[in-house]
Amino acid sequence: MLVIKIGGSKGVDMDRFLADVPHVHEPMVLVHGANAELNQVSEQLGHPARMVTSSTGQVSRYTDRRTMEIFMMVYCGKVNKTIVERLQGLGVNAVGLSALDGKIARGRRKQRIRVVEDGKQRMLEGDYAGSIQEVDTHLLHLLLDAGYVPVLTPPALSMDGEAINVDGDKLAMELAAALSAEKLLIFSDTPGLLRDVRDENTLIERITRDELDGAMAVAEGRAKKKVLAAGEALKRGIGQVVFADGRIDGAIRKALAGHGTIIG
Repeated sequence: MLVIKIGGSKGVDMDRFLADVPHVHEPMVLVHGANAELNQVSEQLGHPARMVTSSTGQVSRYTDRRTMEIFMMVYCGKVNKTIVERLQGLGVNAVGLSALDGKIARGRRKQRIRVVEDGKQRMLEGDYAGSIQEVDTHLLHLLLDAGYVPVLTPPALSMDGEAINVDGDKLAMELAAALSAEKLLIFSDTPGLLRDVRDENTLIERITRDELDGAMAVAEGRAKKKVLAAGEALKRGIGQVVFADGRIDGAIRKALAGHGTIIG
């Protein structure tokens, strides 16, 4: 069993990436993002993205209700169904879902968040973001057992029945743990974890469990969330996590063969 996360940055060639799926014969769940598309559509609709920095230095999207509505339109609608369309065209019997469906992932909504703006801490109200606390794999097992490939995206469901924005890498990690996946593959627009984000020749090819703290010190931006997700995946019993390049031909098979950053 594989859980595969493909990021939604501009640099990822989704068609090229998806072309490798028919050549991978292990059961899989595909989790995707859509950040770049969401930013573009939000701008077009006159509600541009607002990125905020938490008191711990994490950068995230402030998700008010209007942003959540656009989020669902882009993630669950355009991007999710376009991926399903592409996979069906490649002969892969894919089913598109969000983590809302069947209560696949549930968590608590953080209605207010502490952020740092202009060097000062303040509280922001009305946020529709949260963290995953429960995963129900029943629907996924029904699909997998019937030979389908589930294609999954945030948002998740709050305990009060509201859509909440959750981190896609963490969603993939939680699914991998709940499904007892052998490997979690996380693809983005870099060859893996880099010592210097400006130089793709500085790829870190291997990270042991004991070296994760050092990897956190090297990681920048969203890579920190990926390293945190990888560390949690290992603690939860996933044998191996791979950070790999989602821009190349045969991306999944190459990651399975050891290309990228191997963690574990």
